[in-house]
Amino acid sequence: MESNIELERALMLRLAAATLVALSLGAFAANEPEFNVAIEGHKFAPDRIEVPAGKKVKLIVENKDATPEEFESAQLKVEKVIPGKSKATIFVGPLKAGEYKFVGEYNEKTAKGVVVAK
Repeated sequence: MESNIELERALMLRLAAATLVALSLGAFAANEPEFNVAIEGHKFAPDRIEVPAGKKVKLIVENKDATPEEFESAQLKVEKVIPGKSKATIFVGPLKAGEYKFVGEYNEKTAKGVVVAK
């Protein structure tokens, strides 16, 4: 009987530790500045995103088009396919001050933008 109590106690401690880790990771992610970008009509809006230099940032990209688009930037080291009518979260940085171009690979002629770190 005593071994069952010890086992339950050990499981409860592990569960509590896992919960604390999950909560602390969630709090860490919440501290990153967020920037919203839409894809509509095979264009990014806004097509210029100003972000703080030296900080990791979160881009929330909403594809309002019915077709998928790939958010791609060699400078940001990002490639992410975003299905039509859906959202994706993309983390970039910390970035040095400067301009970082990105495109929608499936519609490169119209889907262009730049992240400006200041």
